[in-house]
Amino acid sequence: MMKSLFLSLLLVSVLFMNNFSEVQGKKWKGEGTTQNLESIVIGRCYDYIRTVNPAVGEKNCSEIWEAFKNAFINKDPCSILPKDYELFINLSLHTIPPNKSLFWENNQLLVNSFAGKGRRYMSLGDTLFGFFGDFLNWCGQANSSGLDYESCPTTEECENNAVESFWRMASITYAQHSSGVIHVLLNGSAVGGAYPDPGFFADYEIPNLQKDKISQIVIWVVDNIEGPDIDSCGTHTVKILENRLKTLGYDVTCTDNYKSVMFLLCLDYPDDSKCTLSSSVFSVDGSPLSDGPLTDMGTV
Repeated sequence: MMKSLFLSLLLVSVLFMNNFSEVQGKKWKGEGTTQNLESIVIGRCYDYIRTVNPAVGEKNCSEIWEAFKNAFINKDPCSILPKDYELFINLSLHTIPPNKSLFWENNQLLVNSFAGKGRRYMSLGDTLFGFFGDFLNWCGQANSSGLDYESCPTTEECENNAVESFWRMASITYAQHSSGVIHVLLNGSAVGGAYPDPGFFADYEIPNLQKDKISQIVIWVVDNIEGPDIDSCGTHTVKILENRLKTLGYDVTCTDNYKSVMFLLCLDYPDDSKCTLSSSVFSVDGSPLSDGPLTDMGTV
């Protein structure tokens, strides 16, 4: 009898401790906060204002970090809203040059290379507020001033997590401050189509474009070198995007396999048949090189 009672009490204690542990330190499916997060982002801030884009002028990187951290620290990691990052955005905001904005879906690494850290274009990741958080992960814990380095919630677990809300706010801000000719680089080989809806461009960037500041929207749909060719200008999801933008009153053009981007992709696939240089490109001695598939990669 006493043994049975003891085992029952032991089982209740174990269950209580498990529940207590879950409440105190809930475990999520996503990766935990990036190690050395504070050092990384403050370093990125100084890198940006000193070497990447000194034209933004002086910024208080420690103050920006504090505003960033206070957006999600000591809070339920599933209750972080985009507006919680308003102070961070205000402290890190700077001018986005006209005609330099580059929006994208499903091709972040290609966009980073093509933009050239703001030299050619300025994508969201080339702004200070985007550069600050690119490729990092973070979250806090309710009733704790510490970061959770073990796990963070995924968007599937809860939409209002620290990272998702950060990029929503950053995307809204980026769209609001873009002007002139707007460029959009889409992946024509993406499963499900080049223009995902829902998606960041569809849900947070298009609705926040300032029509009176925009002269034209240029869409580039570029396939992966090894394919497949799933989406193109005037078809499938790209047609939906074109129609949406035209309905909103924008002047829209679309190009398949924009040559400049294809050349960049071909650096990694020099022997692919799609990467044969056209006759418009000359060799070192000035003689034209042989014709090839890139000849016809102009505006469609």
